[in-house]
Amino acid sequence: MYGATSDGEGAQDAASKKIPPASSMPWVRNLRRFVGSGTGLGSEALMELETKRILLDIFKERQKKNAEAGSIPSFYKKKPEEGSISHRVQRLAKYRFLKKQSELLLNADDLDAMWVCLRENCVIDDATGAEKMNYEDFCHIASVCTEQIGPKCRRFFSPSNFMKFEKDESGRIAILPFYLYVMRTVSLTQARIDMSELDEDSDGFLQPHEMEAYIRGLIPNLAQLRDMPATFVQMYCRIAAQKFFFFCDAHRRGKACIKKILLSNCLQELMELHQESEEEVADTEQAENWFSLTSAQRICDMFLALDKDMNGTLSKQELKEYADGTLTDIFIERAFDEHVRRGKAGGGNAREMDFGSFLDFVLALENKDTPEGLTYMFRCLDLHGRGYLTTADIHTLFRDVHQKWIDGGNYELCIEDVRDEIWDMVKPLDPFV
Repeated sequence: MYGATSDGEGAQDAASKKIPPASSMPWVRNLRRFVGSGTGLGSEALMELETKRILLDIFKERQKKNAEAGSIPSFYKKKPEEGSISHRVQRLAKYRFLKKQSELLLNADDLDAMWVCLRENCVIDDATGAEKMNYEDFCHIASVCTEQIGPKCRRFFSPSNFMKFEKDESGRIAILPFYLYVMRTVSLTQARIDMSELDEDSDGFLQPHEMEAYIRGLIPNLAQLRDMPATFVQMYCRIAAQKFFFFCDAHRRGKACIKKILLSNCLQELMELHQESEEEVADTEQAENWFSLTSAQRICDMFLALDKDMNGTLSKQELKEYADGTLTDIFIERAFDEHVRRGKAGGGNAREMDFGSFLDFVLALENKDTPEGLTYMFRCLDLHGRGYLTTADIHTLFRDVHQKWIDGGNYELCIEDVRDEIWDMVKPLDPFV
């Protein structure tokens, strides 16, 4: 009996020793190797394995770069190359985004419908006769406009917008300023969408040719420019774009920020040309507006009249005839030194002012009361580039002015008296410098 029992236990021990672990079995090893390599898997499984491998490699590479760079975060990301998949995806996403934003804007019919709603639901002020609305009317008009126009007008009827306008003693606001606010908001938003479409590299800046393209697209919609000769369109776009860059590109980098363009007075001045020419716009008003056809033709004719040799640029001698020759030689010399680049073809000190530099020159002289015009002028007056003017600088600059004054048959002036008058107005900290 005991022998049988021992024989059974010995058989079990022998059987357990003969069965190897699963990991050591050849067929298990082959199966694991087969699955791990991806052989026999479907295309989706293979793609998933490849994606995991690529992502893992990218993660390891970033970990390595972060370890080498320390704690400094990345602040520069290279733009995608032209024609690459990333570039195409970026352009497609930008197109869809701008299209969606454009669809959310009110069109001309929507604005007309809003104006009708405002007038039908407002009250007349007995004292002034102005059309006004209180906050309850404001909310009611919002509901009516939402029903007739759609939810895209709802954002204009927020409490914060109501508080932006001046209120009378009864807490009412006039409907006309509110409507003009809506129109201006829609106009600026549409302008930003149009400029963003022309922004090829999507960096928020416009280059000269992109700004010219934007202006060219506006010409058919501006009443005072519809009759512009087709041969003059290119020249007009260049003249108009130059003012935007003079005021919105202070560092002369060759690109202007879209936000600065939208907030500048230049765009508002350009939009004034929407006014119909039949409304008796005075010639003086057209001449004062840089973007008017009259002003652009005046600038072009002025340049052609100064360019005696017809080579497309102005020499110092030719520029002396500007403003009937009232500019001094030293001022013209300084204008060339500071604002005219040396030409590649010219030898020695030969410099010629091209049309773009001439436009900046005219803009500075006609806008001397602006920061941009003053900056242009001060660089010409700062003879030594020190950032300030001394008594000697004033004396040197005024000497030629005094000579032209005397040559014009005027009474005698004392240079020292004029210099002292300047110091009295400026009140410098050290008047003896």
